[in-house]
Amino acid sequence: MAEEQIDTVRRIPANQIQEVAKALSGDLRLRILEALGERPKSISQLVEELGVAQPTVSINVQNLEQAGLISSSTSGGSREKICSRVLDALLFELPRRPGEGLQQIEEISMPIGLYTDCVIQPPCGLHGMEGAIGCPDDPRAFYMPERTKANLLWFSEAGHVEYVFSNPLPGGVPLHKLLISAELCSEAAGYNQEWPSDITLSINGKQIGTWTCEGDYGDRKGKLSQNLQFGCTQYGMLTEWSVSETESCINGIKCSDMTLAELDLHYNRPIKVRLEVRADAENCRGLNLFGAGFGDHPQELKLRFVRGEC
Repeated sequence: MAEEQIDTVRRIPANQIQEVAKALSGDLRLRILEALGERPKSISQLVEELGVAQPTVSINVQNLEQAGLISSSTSGGSREKICSRVLDALLFELPRRPGEGLQQIEEISMPIGLYTDCVIQPPCGLHGMEGAIGCPDDPRAFYMPERTKANLLWFSEAGHVEYVFSNPLPGGVPLHKLLISAELCSEAAGYNQEWPSDITLSINGKQIGTWTCEGDYGDRKGKLSQNLQFGCTQYGMLTEWSVSETESCINGIKCSDMTLAELDLHYNRPIKVRLEVRADAENCRGLNLFGAGFGDHPQELKLRFVRGEC
């Protein structure tokens, strides 16, 4: 039975090596592959054999599935997940040219509390999964080491937060498009569904475009905001800025003529990303920025690099 399900060798192309290597890097994931070496097993059987909690086994099984190392199906009336190993050997095809080992889209996820610069005025604050960070409405909280645990930050009227990203593309690898996405809304006392704020994104000091959020949303619980008290901001809108070789867009709609060439991007220099409500904005009503633990979308501030043809 095991011989029918397991391939002999699978070739892993250079641009998939990192994904597969990450899946193989954990001791528990290797033990799961070992446990499935002779026959398929259910999640409960893996839990019993490995002596690890069911949620931990399920998460690691999912990682192995995503890497294409195991497959799973449901069993009869119990609908319990049955896991099978589908590979017996891997052959990694090492990259031969710069950029060949990269995926078509390289992604960096930045925790929202890891900003490197900010200008904040009250009302303001930071909130983590265990509660408020520092004192509410005290800008000094934004300089505390605990800020790195923030899953929600907010400030009123004008201000900004700035982040520094590395460039994952080596020299000589062309960039086709840069994408920046975040879950955002404006900032009102409590919340206000009709409270527009103009939120501007800049990269390396160059303005990409301004998105007007129509309100500070709190009419319902955010899908991930169970730890937030109802009656305040609960969720935002997932918003994406993009810069290509010809133009810049917000949510797919052109917002400016800014191009990649004008951003002065270099593989060995940081990329500075700023989210700002400008003092001269028509709608100067602050912002809320959501991390992976609150709001409707389980993501941090995300920067994606779409590489071009070498």
